[in-house]
Amino acid sequence: MSSSFSAKPFKDQTYWELKRQCIDQKKLFEDPEFPASDASLFYSGPPPRKVEWKRPKELCEDPRLFVNGISSHDLYQGKLGNCWFVAACSCLALRDNLWQKVIPNFKEQEWDPRRPEKYTGIFHFNFWCFGEWIDVVVDDRLPTFDGELVFCHSKEHNEFWSALLEKAYAKMAGCYEALDSGNTAEALVDFTGAVAESIDMAKGKYDRDISEQVRLFEELLKVHRRGGFISCYITPLSTRDFEAETAMGLIQGHSYSVTEIRKVSLGEQLLSCVKSEKLFMIRLRNPWGKKEWNGAWSDESEEWTNVSDKERKRIGLTVDNDGEFWMSFEDWCKNFTDVDICRFVNTSIFSIHKTWESGLMCGTWRKNPDPLLNRSGGCLNNRATFLQNPQYVFDVKKVEDKVLISLQQKDQRVHKKEGKGDNFVIGFEIFKVEDNRNCRMHTMHIQEKVATSNYIDMRTVFLKVLLKRGRYVLIPTTFSPGVETEFMLRIFTDVPSKLRELKLDKPKPEFLDILCGYPKRVSQIKISAAEGLESQDRHGGANPYVIARCGNEKVRSPVQQGTVNAVFITQAIFYRRNVKQPITVQVWHSDIFCDRFLGQVRLTASPSDSRDLQTLQLWGRGRQEADKMPGHISVKVISSDDLLQL
Repeated sequence: MSSSFSAKPFKDQTYWELKRQCIDQKKLFEDPEFPASDASLFYSGPPPRKVEWKRPKELCEDPRLFVNGISSHDLYQGKLGNCWFVAACSCLALRDNLWQKVIPNFKEQEWDPRRPEKYTGIFHFNFWCFGEWIDVVVDDRLPTFDGELVFCHSKEHNEFWSALLEKAYAKMAGCYEALDSGNTAEALVDFTGAVAESIDMAKGKYDRDISEQVRLFEELLKVHRRGGFISCYITPLSTRDFEAETAMGLIQGHSYSVTEIRKVSLGEQLLSCVKSEKLFMIRLRNPWGKKEWNGAWSDESEEWTNVSDKERKRIGLTVDNDGEFWMSFEDWCKNFTDVDICRFVNTSIFSIHKTWESGLMCGTWRKNPDPLLNRSGGCLNNRATFLQNPQYVFDVKKVEDKVLISLQQKDQRVHKKEGKGDNFVIGFEIFKVEDNRNCRMHTMHIQEKVATSNYIDMRTVFLKVLLKRGRYVLIPTTFSPGVETEFMLRIFTDVPSKLRELKLDKPKPEFLDILCGYPKRVSQIKISAAEGLESQDRHGGANPYVIARCGNEKVRSPVQQGTVNAVFITQAIFYRRNVKQPITVQVWHSDIFCDRFLGQVRLTASPSDSRDLQTLQLWGRGRQEADKMPGHISVKVISSDDLLQL
């Protein structure tokens, strides 16, 4: 196989083996896994009229995979409500490096009129599915009415890449009808492995706030320039309005692909030193190949008289009724209700742009009557079962880091034949936890909830969040408990986050336990502040940090610079073999040559001790243990002799 990566065969069908068999047997391929029958077309009943399955050679004299290359203008929707898929194909066609991965070995798959005996009626396409590439094989029998393709088709009657790609995608979904209604971003993720994000324009105030529009434009411009994809649609107010045309020529409930984003110069620029006025503009394509925006900056509107011929040529302005049109970004924000973004998160070490470190985990929400084995506890509304969900821990190593998080559930389309197929409502919560936590959370006491995603019935939930240095636990959930399905979690950070699943309910036995005994008590400690510390420089400041220590284990906080009143968010959890040995919290001053001790407190950390926040006097150590030291420390301690309580 000449492609640069390996894809896993779908349904154990290997393209090269099947093609070789067909060549040896001198026959055209007929796919037994996706037969030319009504079962491959519809799940809700037979088609409204008789469908004939025909091979491309039966539809035209000179079939081709591509005619004059591939273009976003090649394809039209057909009689299936999958404008979202066609819009995704239009986006895909804009990037050679991407469509050549989806359509591998495209030259080898092309019809060769000089060697017709090599044609076997078999094609294959690659889709990114749950963290791996899948290779889907199809035969070339396509559904037709009266000799015309029923579904997606190309502008050129003898070009078939879009129809065959759609068939492969329908096979993966179970049947063609399973593609009726969907999300453009989902298809683009399946084409590329990109990260999807959905934006509610009203919720983000983009439809009315100019400053938010400017921020969104710069964000989308960056996504577009870095090879990402953008699509948009108008949510109908009622089912009667579905695919209804607005007064401005836009179709409701219909996906449009964004093909360009520009700052367009207005007027003639007479002097190179004089900056011309710039207008934020966006170009869209209707997958129908017709029906365009008729407002300001539409193809033949008078606004274009303010743009020079040179600028029109630079942006590629056309006045054909081909479904592609320009709008001002402000009008776009006001007219479209929802936007889907597919961004490529750059993880290449050779890139000139910002690079990210990625972590990927696949998991399952699975119910079990045993609370310790149940992994489908529902959202935080279900407090009794919430922590029974899968839990994932990751670290933020920088003082502050922007974290991108994508939670994707298993595609449900394949279950439409069973009367199911709708996405589950999913989301996730993020908690700041103890810096040394390696076991699952069982209750929430000192942990702080720092972020919550949207809960929505879409395949992917995305969140961008700024997190401070520390350890975090992310809990992905379905909205309701008891739901079973698979999911994939991806996290992108500036430095490696060591994303991993928390599987243990308590520490596993070690060799040391034989000698010293298994832990008998678990204690959590949260250090909030150290105030009134002794000055360590002539400016009256200090560089304090704290160390929480129990036995041979310790947790150290970051250094707070230039203050004798430091605020901390340091947390630790200790599984204690010797319950009589106290937990010690020490305060130190960080110095270039030698750190200096500023005081400590010793905590018995008994289950009967107060669980409230305490402000305690700092004391000396060693022989001067009874001596008071300047300052106080604020701590909260919770202990239990049941290791599954915390």
